[in-house]
Amino acid sequence: MESEKSMSLKVAFLGLGVMGYPMAGWLARAGHDVTVYNRTTQKSQKWQAEYGGSIAASPAEAARDQEMVFCCVGDDPDLRQVVLGETGALAAMNSGTIFVDHTTASADVAREIAAAGKALGVSCLDAPVSGGQAGAENGKLTVMVGGNADAYAAAEPVIAAYSHNTQLIGASGSGQLCKMVNQIAIAGLVQGLAEALNFGRKAGLDIDKVVGVISKGAAQSWQMENRWETMAANEFEFGFAVEWMRKDLRICLQEARNNGAELPVAAVVDQFYADVEGMGGKRWDTSSLIARLNRNDPGKS
Repeated sequence: MESEKSMSLKVAFLGLGVMGYPMAGWLARAGHDVTVYNRTTQKSQKWQAEYGGSIAASPAEAARDQEMVFCCVGDDPDLRQVVLGETGALAAMNSGTIFVDHTTASADVAREIAAAGKALGVSCLDAPVSGGQAGAENGKLTVMVGGNADAYAAAEPVIAAYSHNTQLIGASGSGQLCKMVNQIAIAGLVQGLAEALNFGRKAGLDIDKVVGVISKGAAQSWQMENRWETMAANEFEFGFAVEWMRKDLRICLQEARNNGAELPVAAVVDQFYADVEGMGGKRWDTSSLIARLNRNDPGKS
């Protein structure tokens, strides 16, 4: 612990949502001097009561005189406001500061922030994460990063406080593009698993036995290992919310229009999630695609 504390840094964390709150907590546990900012002051006060540190009244106040500034907010407009807005963090950062953005956002806004940072001598890394709320709480996130290699080398040991797999993908925007690949893959996997479980149930099979067999073969996936039981039980309170997945898929589909990639499955699954939202499932987790298939079955929707 002494070696960790001797390497402690002055850092800020902007955004204390379901992901940012525990991530900032891991930074405090690692011995860093953490200042937090959140739009809702009560959330900052709760975090401070749990972890110590300092509270800032604005992103600019939080970022001033810090060595690294971390961020995890909702979408492109939120990110622009927190980073580039009138009381935004970027203009308050000293030259040499490293900005690490964990928001899942567009590659365009990542490049925009990186260019603005470069003009001020601030190195900006787009570093979206995968692993959900559980991964953040357990300090086991996967982090995909775009930006300068030297800045990444300096930030990676700090990011390690809440991650178990971190990779520099390429230039600014590459982290966000990698996260899009991740979400595109997940969308198809969850729909496939939903269809398979629903088919097995309608066929009258013992789903426990079926999954016990197929999960040891080529059909195995993280989604199957971690979600099949709750999906079969029609329980959807265990992961990433549908409304956030739709936001991510919107970003993916927009990028695909820009680069010419075809995303027929992702586009269809996005519409299936729209159906789930129409069923009242905006805050259900992404495995709730099976609820759409069961919506006409009494007791299953």
